[in-house]
Amino acid sequence: MKFLKGYKSSIILLGSIIIGGIVGMVMGPKASVLQPFGDLFLNLMFTVIVPLVFFSVASAIANMGSMKRLGKIMLGIVLVFTCTAFAAAIIGVTGALIANPTKGVDPGIIQKVIADTAETAQKSEQTGLLQQLVNTFTVSDFVSLFSRKNMLQLIVFSIIFGIGTVLSGEKGKPIAKLLESGTTVVMNVVKIIMYYAPIGLGCYFATVIGQLGSQILQGYLRAFILYVVLAIIYYFGMFTLYAFIAGGKPGLFSFWKNAIAPSITALATCSSAACIPVNLEYAKKMGVTDDIAETVVPLGANTHKDGSVIGGVLKIVFLMGLFGKDMTSVKAIVGIICVSYLVGAVMGAIPGGGMIGEMLIISVYGFPPEVLPIIAVISTIIDAPATLLNSTGNTVCAMMVARFVEGRNWIAGKVENLGKAVS
Repeated sequence: MKFLKGYKSSIILLGSIIIGGIVGMVMGPKASVLQPFGDLFLNLMFTVIVPLVFFSVASAIANMGSMKRLGKIMLGIVLVFTCTAFAAAIIGVTGALIANPTKGVDPGIIQKVIADTAETAQKSEQTGLLQQLVNTFTVSDFVSLFSRKNMLQLIVFSIIFGIGTVLSGEKGKPIAKLLESGTTVVMNVVKIIMYYAPIGLGCYFATVIGQLGSQILQGYLRAFILYVVLAIIYYFGMFTLYAFIAGGKPGLFSFWKNAIAPSITALATCSSAACIPVNLEYAKKMGVTDDIAETVVPLGANTHKDGSVIGGVLKIVFLMGLFGKDMTSVKAIVGIICVSYLVGAVMGAIPGGGMIGEMLIISVYGFPPEVLPIIAVISTIIDAPATLLNSTGNTVCAMMVARFVEGRNWIAGKVENLGKAVS
């Protein structure tokens, strides 16, 4: 009974997407009739994302009261995100070189794709690297911040706003309390929306499975299988290692006890942004303090995507194989690792948000823009497992940042009945 009570919401969510998956396989493309019910849930989640991110990030910083702690948290985030992303890239490269995903893929598909999309490619606007960086972190108008398409820019503004509040001293305290109250209110709004989650996620997953079935064809099947194998290894192997590094055996127990709901939400929505509310809730249940969770999770949803890093490796190797480029030399391997790391950092936190990363790959390696549909197919078929690694990875990263900021015994006494359960 205690087990059922503790995992009730997770079991309901898991059951809903299993039913949705069965419905999707049975109905096939006709399952798209259920998409409006899934879109309703996603729209509700996306609507609350902007105020949630602003209030949580700005409030976390404004109520720290110590710029030294903020600096330590940000340093921890940079170190953890960088190390885990490079680990993902190395695992991705190793897997791709062992099982070349381009084996059996007809290179003639390139000519067809180029012919079909040449006219569209001529109309595409080329943006310089420096300008891309400016557009990645800033917007030209304040109102543009109120869009889930500009999440990273909103986070940058929220961080600056929070720092400004801290620097205002006594005069900034009313704003700090307002931000804290806003965070509480928005989290309650999220709880209300989550009552609809089983229906919304089930319908959305049925639609995805119904549409995805016909796309996993020919050579893409190899890429999909390879990615799933790497995702399983990374999810169970590396996440376990990260949780142990963060908190030893208590950290392991705490993470895996609370990882189910974030994982299911990620698989069902294919959106790191939509998972922010759930990840925040369960990161705190893992013992992570509010200020760390509310800084790491929203920032990680936009800049830390281990699943997208592995996907970036797969896309680069796929194109290099089709074009006959060297991918086994030390220089080539280092290049793949570095570019895939950047791909993970710039990809959007919404379904189908990989377009930016794909254009980066094409730009860096000089591939013709007409081959974009080739790697767009890969993005589609790996979207669910990639989001699983991207999103759920942010919760275990929050644990590691907590370990960096608060010391090795940070988790002691923070998780209910943890000691009894571990012993």
